[in-house]
Amino acid sequence: MNQPAKAPRAKTATSKTKKKSRVELDIEARERKRDNKRRGHKPGSRANPEGGKNTSSTNDKKADPRIGSKKAVPLVVETVLNNAPKAKKVVKPVVEAKPALPPEEELTLLENDARLDSLLDLLDEGKTLSAEDQSYVDQTLDRIDVLMELLGIELGDEDDEDEDAGENMYRLLKGGN
Repeated sequence: MNQPAKAPRAKTATSKTKKKSRVELDIEARERKRDNKRRGHKPGSRANPEGGKNTSSTNDKKADPRIGSKKAVPLVVETVLNNAPKAKKVVKPVVEAKPALPPEEELTLLENDARLDSLLDLLDEGKTLSAEDQSYVDQTLDRIDVLMELLGIELGDEDDEDEDAGENMYRLLKGGN
């Protein structure tokens, strides 16, 4: 039984490795030396202790590295004694609105107001009023106007003048006086 002389072999993983040149060996040695130099802590690691730590989850809230109480300190001194009770909010009682007077009564009260009369007399004389007095006069006169509009009262001076002017025009057209 004859065996074949030599059967073709499959290429194996043990192929010849190329021998590195001296230049390549020097480059690799320099890289290894550089890696060995970098084994310590990064510069500034004493000042920033968290800089070197790698956290597994970056979504976590970072803890405050400062030591001490995290309680807020009030900037304004509220009381002299620490044991003094804090002041509670004072609830103001609801002020009941005065029952509103009917417009007729309010109008008569404003028209008979002695302070308003004296201030109007001073204005008629040409004197100047203080800012407070002037604002009082303006407010009361405005309120009187509003009340008169509510009641449907109009000043008679304007209507009389319009009627007189109309009558005078009628006389002129007829050729009288």
